[in-house]
Amino acid sequence: MLVLTFVTGVIDAIGYLGLDRVFAGNMTGNVVILGLGLAGADELPVLGPAVALGGFLAGAALAGRALRHSPRGTWTATCTWVLVACAVVLGAVAVLLLFEERFAPQLVAPGAACLMAIGMGAQASTARRLAVQEVTTVVVTSTLTGLAADSRFAGGGSPLWARRAGAVLAITAGAATGALLLLAHLTAGVTAAAVLTLAVAARGHYSVGVRSRRKSPSSPTTQTHAR
Repeated sequence: MLVLTFVTGVIDAIGYLGLDRVFAGNMTGNVVILGLGLAGADELPVLGPAVALGGFLAGAALAGRALRHSPRGTWTATCTWVLVACAVVLGAVAVLLLFEERFAPQLVAPGAACLMAIGMGAQASTARRLAVQEVTTVVVTSTLTGLAADSRFAGGGSPLWARRAGAVLAITAGAATGALLLLAHLTAGVTAAAVLTLAVAARGHYSVGVRSRRKSPSSPTTQTHAR
């Protein structure tokens, strides 16, 4: 899940810096940009954030429907295939951006943003089903709130501090990596994100998922393996 959080950072860097300030994973930022764009502030875009928002919702809904029978907290074969589908979608975006001169220029950026958002929505829905506490892969505001509110300074001392800090660092590192990969080519970051997503799907299927399936459905530890 931390690797997928890193992927979100990469994709958002590509969207914001390379596709006219569009967030494909962080919908809070995307909604804010959309609101500012509708108000005509600083000539911010409207079409890109709008289609990305719609794509994210569609991706999350499709993945939620596919995963509706998967037990919460357990890696299933469906989780694997949803993430594989996310990787395929990101790969399609890389191809689209690689041959963008063959398409209508005014449609390439919104189309790429929409496809990336579909993948990120499906990824977030899968993470929600896997229910790894404090790692949603797309949101760090609540993670930062928990990190501060449950810190020793606040009188807490939650054992989840390392996981929370890891999620924040992962999305930060992903954004930095995405920005650096943009210096090479617009498709470099998207391709890297697709490969990492595919790697997570394989790792989850052949490691976490296999261990979970070996357990009896009635076993109390079944629901904790994905965590």
